[in-house]
Amino acid sequence: MITRLKGCPVNRALPAVRLRVPTDEDAVTWHRIFDDPDVMEFHGGKAAELSVYEELTARQRRHDAELGFCLWSMLDEAGQVIGFTGAQPWPHAWGPAGEIEIGWRLAREHWGKGYVTAAAVETLERVRATGLGHVVAMVDTRNARSTAVTQRLGMRLAETFTSPTSPREGHCYRLDL
Repeated sequence: MITRLKGCPVNRALPAVRLRVPTDEDAVTWHRIFDDPDVMEFHGGKAAELSVYEELTARQRRHDAELGFCLWSMLDEAGQVIGFTGAQPWPHAWGPAGEIEIGWRLAREHWGKGYVTAAAVETLERVRATGLGHVVAMVDTRNARSTAVTQRLGMRLAETFTSPTSPREGHCYRLDL
């Protein structure tokens, strides 16, 4: 399958992926998946406590009800939760405050198979359907895999930010929908 997004072809077959609003049980699954230093390399190095994921999934259910989008649970062809992707309001006072950010996080064993790109394309279609005019993606400057996804989506580098809690720089990519 060749997926096209705003004239930007993704020139590889993408796996089937399904997105759904996260459940209470998904908090446990996300916590388990993200308890991997490789997955969390650009997110503090380790998974947060389970309670953080419980609050996060609850917040995403509210976002979906109120905004029509959220960080959805990403399911593979077998229906197993393998991570999340979606969109939510940027949650910090620094960076692209007031913007809608798309993002993703995927279990290590599924990297390099096209799941994030497939799910991000679906996310952009869903977000576009709500009438949103553009989105941003914040990516740690060292995260080559996520930078490659933004490029496949046709996003453009707009700004560079430094986190107030660490010396790390992040690139802010933008895409007009």
